[in-house]
Amino acid sequence: MKIGMLTGGGDCPGLNAVIRAIVRKGTFTYEDEFVGFLEGWRGLIDNMSMPLDLDSVAGILPRGGTILRTSRTNPAKRPDGIERCIAALEKNQIQALIAIGGDDTLSVAQKLHERGVKVVGIPKTIDNDLGGTDYTFGFDTACNIVCEALDRVHTTAEAHNRVMVVEVMGRDAGWIAVYSGIAGGADVILIPERPFDVDKVAESIRQRHERGRYFSIIVVAEGAKFASEPGPGAPILQDMGKDEFGHAKLGGVANILAREIEKRTGYETRAVVLGHIQRGGSPSAFDRVLATRYGLGAIDMVHRGEFGSMAALRANRIVSVPLAEAISRNRVVDDEVIQTMEGLFEKLENKQMVGK
Repeated sequence: MKIGMLTGGGDCPGLNAVIRAIVRKGTFTYEDEFVGFLEGWRGLIDNMSMPLDLDSVAGILPRGGTILRTSRTNPAKRPDGIERCIAALEKNQIQALIAIGGDDTLSVAQKLHERGVKVVGIPKTIDNDLGGTDYTFGFDTACNIVCEALDRVHTTAEAHNRVMVVEVMGRDAGWIAVYSGIAGGADVILIPERPFDVDKVAESIRQRHERGRYFSIIVVAEGAKFASEPGPGAPILQDMGKDEFGHAKLGGVANILAREIEKRTGYETRAVVLGHIQRGGSPSAFDRVLATRYGLGAIDMVHRGEFGSMAALRANRIVSVPLAEAISRNRVVDDEVIQTMEGLFEKLENKQMVGK
């Protein structure tokens, strides 16, 4: 079988491990031929491709990024974009397509499936918020990177008696903030699921300092929202521009929060924005294995004819779920995880979490 493959949306550690697993099992077990389309859906629209074989995937397991490159291109926003994707598949004699990406990438895959394209999806989002699956690869690596950064921030915060506000990824869900905040010993964790009152956060920091702890670490997800002024009910935006899938560019909540805390407490406060550092570098061992399992599961799904579906991790098993289910909703931080966090922290009235 001749199979196409692409990676869409933001890069994350583990993409190359997925590509490698698909090509290796497809070659050894099914004698497949592979074509990689470059830069996500843009590669299909413009018919940009490269052959994928055992030589091209050799040595890529520990590499970050994606050898196919990526973009946030949305064919549905381009003139005849969907038709051009279908035409490129036909021109290259592609019999099935494997799309690796998050809800945006997989929403395009669903549109192609509805047009008769044989497509299988693999979940990829560093925020770990894609529906239908328990974990996405790249998330574990990001948490490890943030945790290491928090360990380093702790030392300078303690040395200077500072409050350090660390901004991490998490547009609509606070998985990275929660996991890395707990693992890194954060004193406050702010997530999109729980709008926060900056006065209460400042008061909790003041009480902590009065108990003799002269520094504090705050972890805040980029999509966290102020419950009141200075930005009630909405995430902080870098600018008013949006990508082709309609997503605003988030960022800046840490700087605003640091300013407001210093104003209210008088404590020296600094902001650290980790940004794309969370995406970069070699994937963790967990993500290498998870990504490999996803790749192996997807190629098996292709040969079982399970099109219009996504490989998913459920109860530590790789299973097949409908693409429509996977993209129907974001997977936010659930109550059980929040309860775990609340077991470690004092509770404010609005249920934000503050350490002792």
